[in-house]
Amino acid sequence: MLRPILLIEDDRKIARVVKIYLEGAGFRVIHAETGKEAADAAAKELPLVVILDLMLPDTTGEELCQELRELGDFPVIMLTSKSSEEERIAGFALGADDYVVKPFSPRELVYRVKAVLKRAQKGDLSAGGPVNFNNGLLVIDGHSYEVRKNGCRVDLTPTEFKVLHTLSSYPGKVFTREELVEKALGYQFEGYERSIDAHIKNLRHKIEDDPRNPAFILTIYGVGYRFSGKKDD
Repeated sequence: MLRPILLIEDDRKIARVVKIYLEGAGFRVIHAETGKEAADAAAKELPLVVILDLMLPDTTGEELCQELRELGDFPVIMLTSKSSEEERIAGFALGADDYVVKPFSPRELVYRVKAVLKRAQKGDLSAGGPVNFNNGLLVIDGHSYEVRKNGCRVDLTPTEFKVLHTLSSYPGKVFTREELVEKALGYQFEGYERSIDAHIKNLRHKIEDDPRNPAFILTIYGVGYRFSGKKDD
């Protein structure tokens, strides 16, 4: 049975409409109105995707997002009325894979769900074995979707992995933000080319010894980013 989409939304009218559209697209949907209901549902059955409203009656969506991330690796789409660029970037910094602002089109939301699932699929990356960088300090495996630093597994969101995999596949190449979004994620939407900075910041905290002086992901000021790791022979 297909894993469910976990829809976390306390507005029953919105939830009902979204559920109808998602089920019409062939998805199974579990609806939760509170953070507690959502956490219990996710613990019982790991979701395929989480659609998370940031305004909940018993907790903040930001806190719930962090709690859910500890349960497993699945895309999170934040659903919110917060629309400023700073708020979107904050959402991505928490590990969101996409960000939909209310009011929204249910059809667009279905598209967003399909898009995050497409880029989260393991089969669309290199089928080769793991690639080692800097004498085995960093290992990136496009087949198993795993990253290891000093032999320890690093937990990345699907989007973070795609960004890192794309950069590391072209060591030395400078990507503009727009190019990185297009190459790594396969589609663009307003504000995302700037929000990619939040994913880079997350990656640095996870794979760099000193995020302020990165050894792997360098900022090319006025242009974008470059992966500087040296591939092992």
